[in-house]
Amino acid sequence: MEFFNFHTHQFTNQSNILELVNQYPKEFDSSIPFYSIGIHPWYIKVDQIDLELKIIEEKLQTKNCLAIGECGLDKRIEVPMEQQIIVFEKQLALAEKYKKPVVIHCVAAFQEITAIKKKLKTSVPMIIHGFSKNKQLAEQLIKDGFYLSFGKYLLKNPDLKTVFQNIPNDRFFLETDTIEENIEQVYQIASRYKSITIKELQDIISSNYKNVFEVK
Repeated sequence: MEFFNFHTHQFTNQSNILELVNQYPKEFDSSIPFYSIGIHPWYIKVDQIDLELKIIEEKLQTKNCLAIGECGLDKRIEVPMEQQIIVFEKQLALAEKYKKPVVIHCVAAFQEITAIKKKLKTSVPMIIHGFSKNKQLAEQLIKDGFYLSFGKYLLKNPDLKTVFQNIPNDRFFLETDTIEENIEQVYQIASRYKSITIKELQDIISSNYKNVFEVK
């Protein structure tokens, strides 16, 4: 693995990239080698939750399923927050049961996600994907035990440069999510912001990957 793409919706099947491809329970593609699977808050359907959780639990027991998610909370959608929290907590319980990291989608609900982590005493790694907020929030989330993953906004928002520069090297990942740019482009800007070589960055992310995904 030269590059690790922590979160993507597009499988590109390149031998030098390990891609953690986002999958949905009802649209599962068994040809994808490594994936995360979860109920995204946008797609919660009350009458489907139990069936989807059953599918997720089956997949979590396979070695190709590296994480649960993306799942989380989103205050900018019409799904009631109470319902989102129920679905999120059930997925965190599965993550804990099968010792899998969690890919988190969070929109305007960082306090709630932190409170749930504390309430449930979640011990598995929790990674906020697509981080785009300020230095204060980044520092608080890291203090509360979260990892942060950067991608789209690192490429598109220059204000994120100083935020990213201050993230401890053992607490971040890089991703492409749904953007057209490739993971190498994200690595390039990240190495520039951190003032390190691509090789040094690859070593950092490889180490984080081993720690979070318990790769021996």
